[in-house]
Amino acid sequence: MKVITIDPITRLEGHGKISIFLDERGNVANAYLQIPELRGFERFCEGRRAELMPQITSRICGVCPVAHHMASTKALDAAFHVDPPSAAKKLRELIYSGYYIYDHTLHFFYLGGPDFVVGPDAPPAERNILGVIKKAGLEVGKEVIKHRAYGQKITAILGGKATHPVCGLPGGVSKSLSEEERREIEKMAKSCVEFSQKALQIFDQVVLKNKKYVELIKSDAYTLKTYYMGLVDDKNRVNFYDGKIRVVDPSGREFVKFSPSQYLDVIGEHVEDWTYVKFTYLKKVGWKGLVDGPGSGLYRVGPLGRLNAADGMATPLAQQEYERMYETLGGKPVHSTLAFHWARLIELLYASERALELSQDPEITSKDVRNPVGAPGEGVGVVEAARGTLYHHYQLTEDGLIKKANLIVATTNNAAPICLSVKNAAKAFISGGKITDGILNMVEMAFRAYDPCYACATHFALGKMPLEVKIYDHERRLVRTLTRP
Repeated sequence: MKVITIDPITRLEGHGKISIFLDERGNVANAYLQIPELRGFERFCEGRRAELMPQITSRICGVCPVAHHMASTKALDAAFHVDPPSAAKKLRELIYSGYYIYDHTLHFFYLGGPDFVVGPDAPPAERNILGVIKKAGLEVGKEVIKHRAYGQKITAILGGKATHPVCGLPGGVSKSLSEEERREIEKMAKSCVEFSQKALQIFDQVVLKNKKYVELIKSDAYTLKTYYMGLVDDKNRVNFYDGKIRVVDPSGREFVKFSPSQYLDVIGEHVEDWTYVKFTYLKKVGWKGLVDGPGSGLYRVGPLGRLNAADGMATPLAQQEYERMYETLGGKPVHSTLAFHWARLIELLYASERALELSQDPEITSKDVRNPVGAPGEGVGVVEAARGTLYHHYQLTEDGLIKKANLIVATTNNAAPICLSVKNAAKAFISGGKITDGILNMVEMAFRAYDPCYACATHFALGKMPLEVKIYDHERRLVRTLTRP
């Protein structure tokens, strides 16, 4: 049996490898996405002072530190039995909008977008931001860099740092927003709304007007019929910072809706011996393996998961794009994995609109930004990380130390569907032993659409990512080795 290994997989945060097993006819017999990194954050958080958790967990990843910071802060709110003032909640949501602006901009234009803008079969050296700039134009590249920086500047103003914020405290935030800062954020948010609309126009022109790309989006190779999960407000609209968690089944009907503290009643975790990432599933359905459909307990989170789980968006321009996406792709829910990219741009527009709304809210400059905490106990904090639903659960001692910590991160929620998506893509594109770089990239596109963050889901000490692809014949003789130091 021939084995094709893609190690490491590219354009993601963290480390992983894909092993594709071919039968004697050169067709795919099986495929696995393996994560060889060891996760350890939950254990070495034990015994730490609880108030340090928003700082410790934000260091899990340099891509989504704001998500871990806010999930941790909300868990401490619950553990110390305190409800933050209204202004503090709005400031937290505003910094969160800034985080979404820079994160979604990063993924579409730097990581996922090159597969469409430049093309899945383009030379590897061109499938990057430089290739996107060459194809879309230098002015587009300047706008991408500027508005990603705007998102980080919003984070820095509110959070104290552009990457690892220090503002979150149990019961509120560490500082209020000045009028001068408010005006600066308002100006950047207005520009981000315009940029988000331009990004959607680029997607429309480059992807939706390309018949080949639309057929690829709708193809069986990238279709997975699962359940979907996401935070929603009281009107079942997408909300990144707060609300209840809603799950819909593969037909789009509400399956369950629950509060953060009830997550253990809904979600189970399954372990396989070939990966360090756990696989989550819906307990009421059960673990049925790496299969999709209503009989499977697998669910998906992230941009497409949130839009499928919700009834709409809470801002007008994003709502228009939400409706257009479902109208174009045949109604709700959309099961195409590649539609994650379109959903991500709709969320970029929503985050920009919401940042503008919050920056214009009269209460946003209030000095009342923290309430006193109560006795330590137990708490769960949930937010929507850019990659999906993120759970932080802490049990505290009487002295306010971490007795136990449990984290279910977005990529963990998506881990099983990602493996299944990789397998389906490999089966669709590899036949007769024909292997090209373009074909392997189209297999990688199956996981790249999720924007996975394996630095969040797992943790390892090594920082380099060498590449080695070994190709064997059906008698397991090494035929060719491709390496990158």
